[in-house]
Amino acid sequence: MKAEELDKKFDEGEDILNYFDLSPLKRPGLEAHQINVDFPKWMLDGLDREAQRLGVHRHAIIKVWISERLRAERHICPFCP
Repeated sequence: MKAEELDKKFDEGEDILNYFDLSPLKRPGLEAHQINVDFPKWMLDGLDREAQRLGVHRHAIIKVWISERLRAERHICPFCP
């Protein structure tokens, strides 16, 4: 499609996002980085119980809890709602 055709569709109010490949887009600052952390067994047991209760993986609980703590401590991520 030529640029003029795309401009016309946009000007007419048509949703033109379907004409773009958005798959390579990434939100800066939210890329995942892997780390290793050692936890005592009692912590892992507690994390596993909570994860099983909620039906999620252990790492999801860890990420949510750390995020909540950082927000509470006012180290709020500028990219997060």
